[in-house]
Amino acid sequence: MTVTVRFAPSPTGKLHIGNGRAAVLNWLYAKSQGGTFILRLDDTDRERSTEEYANAIQADLAWLGLAHDALHRQSERFARYDEAAKKLKAAGRLYPCYETPEELDRKRKRQLARGLPPVYDRAALELSDEEKAALEAEGRKPHWRFKLEPKTVGWDDLILGPVKVDCTSLSDPVLIRADGTYLYTLPSVVDDIEFGVTDIIRGDDHTTNTGAQMQIFEALGASLPRCGHHSMLIGPDGKPLSKRLLGDYTLEAVREKGFEPMAVNCLLALMGTAEAAEPVRALDELAARFDLSKLGRGQVRFDPQDLERVNAAILHITPFKDVEARLAERGMASEAFWEAVRPNLTLFDGAAEWWHVIEGPVEPVIEAEDAAFIEAALAALPPEPWDAGTWKAWTDGLKAATGRKGKGLFMPLRLALTGLRHGPELANLLPLIGAERAKARLSGKN
Repeated sequence: MTVTVRFAPSPTGKLHIGNGRAAVLNWLYAKSQGGTFILRLDDTDRERSTEEYANAIQADLAWLGLAHDALHRQSERFARYDEAAKKLKAAGRLYPCYETPEELDRKRKRQLARGLPPVYDRAALELSDEEKAALEAEGRKPHWRFKLEPKTVGWDDLILGPVKVDCTSLSDPVLIRADGTYLYTLPSVVDDIEFGVTDIIRGDDHTTNTGAQMQIFEALGASLPRCGHHSMLIGPDGKPLSKRLLGDYTLEAVREKGFEPMAVNCLLALMGTAEAAEPVRALDELAARFDLSKLGRGQVRFDPQDLERVNAAILHITPFKDVEARLAERGMASEAFWEAVRPNLTLFDGAAEWWHVIEGPVEPVIEAEDAAFIEAALAALPPEPWDAGTWKAWTDGLKAATGRKGKGLFMPLRLALTGLRHGPELANLLPLIGAERAKARLSGKN
């Protein structure tokens, strides 16, 4: 049996980092099993779903490298959902209810006040045909609930292990609204059946829903898929990700901030595992290492600083050939330059800062107490050509001549040559700066 999974976002907004995790886990699981990854746009909400968001979702997944093997839109499949609803109605599993939202709310409050769980009381099942007709004559239109069987549903979760859901503690789920539109549940099950989805991997906030959906699969005569429920992300403060943070960390925002797609893939796939500190540079390599069972059951903390750390680690191992075109677009296509600066990068765009440090103009910093030392350093500059050994030869000579060592030797030279107190190894930068610029900066000129 070929493993088939689906990522099913609703095109009513932009994908955020939490959605991205679901997409990454599904894609990696499918590819690690030699399976199929389906993108399904759950666009049954006709008012809120837009083509702009649908295109944005596909652009985000393409940026991450998560190519889909098939694309489906629920808005094109209403006839299939109607057939399934008709079948459930005929079997007595889908029944009409006429309570208004206000009436249902009052029922829930009364149950809670009596110490009872706020489960729907199935009063609609007691209505006679005459009573239903009278309610509809008042202008009421029914919403439709799926009648759950009073049993416990269990499965061996791919992540959580054995799971049981007592369906007697659940309200019969509403599948069709009073306006005739479908909620998520029925279309999702119908699509999973017809597209041959073998494994459903989603957040653990759906665990209880899965118990109810399993009964819908059975009522439609379908075999049950395997399920895996991964933990939801929490923010740096240990609280659920706030709307503000989600706004800052939509995948679009992450892309615009300059993060590498593989940094996002690695962090979302490996966070909470023992391999989280070992990012890789290619999706195929990540898929080969991926094991859904290694995901922890506890909450997973998303900290933007972790994304920066992973991004830096990936850049530090990225060879020149993989960024040559990107550097060339910015007029920085030099392998020696990339090798010199990549250990100091957090974001790729930071390379431009170091290119400027090399090319100038730079405002040299020469402190009064170091003026004589810098003058001696200028006089001792070796003749060109310069290479990786020039820095050591120059500073060894200065150390012997002046008695300076350590920070007292190196920091004044860094400040004069770059104007900064930090940066790449000067042994690598000095040949790129070159004698002409070095002499000017040691002379206090930019």
